[in-house]
Amino acid sequence: MRMIEFGHSTHVGLRREHNEDTYYADADLGLWLVADGMGGHEHGEVASSIARDTLVQQIGQGTPLIRAIQIADEEIIRHSTRRSEALPMGTTVAVLRLGGESDFEVAWVGDSRVYLWSQGLRQVSQDHSYVQELIDQGAITSEQARRHPHRNVVTQALGVTDPQSLRVESVRGRLDTGMQLLLCSDGLTEEVADDQIAAILARSDLSAQECVDHLILAALEGGGSDNVTVILVRRR
Repeated sequence: MRMIEFGHSTHVGLRREHNEDTYYADADLGLWLVADGMGGHEHGEVASSIARDTLVQQIGQGTPLIRAIQIADEEIIRHSTRRSEALPMGTTVAVLRLGGESDFEVAWVGDSRVYLWSQGLRQVSQDHSYVQELIDQGAITSEQARRHPHRNVVTQALGVTDPQSLRVESVRGRLDTGMQLLLCSDGLTEEVADDQIAAILARSDLSAQECVDHLILAALEGGGSDNVTVILVRRR
């Protein structure tokens, strides 16, 4: 029996009226995910909810993770084309699938992130964003990206990217004893620097849920400019 502890929470933030983030956390299914919806009132909420529900259904049926995300993309597009409104809707997604004793796969689209804690913090995912492309080109630094006026522009998202161009990226690894995986929407990383995140995850006196609560609070203290969703999974 694997010893998995996890915590999870979401908050609307201090400047938004609605929470377009959604998440799922289920140790029995071995599935955790964060989805950050976009598209205005209700549209983003619908897109992130469709992504969550489709992924839970597909993973439950044994569909491989990347294919399950592609099916979620198809479902959002199908739903969007049935609506009378012309406004598009989409969502980012960051997903963790845990199998066996310690093997894991993470996959993502957009700028919701996955971090691995193992004697230090490392970002596993790479943002599909305009500023990340500028960083890759050497045009700006990571620190400059945090203040860039277009830092919230994503280049990939479920429901809005051409399915032929959709890049679902994934990484596999092992979650050994003492390691932690963090999934979050950009409402956390917009307000809380990586060194602050690392300092909270390093605290051995906190449970996984307490770490999540501290991270949410840090995002709110930082300004709470967006919805913020955090999931932490650790192997004891």
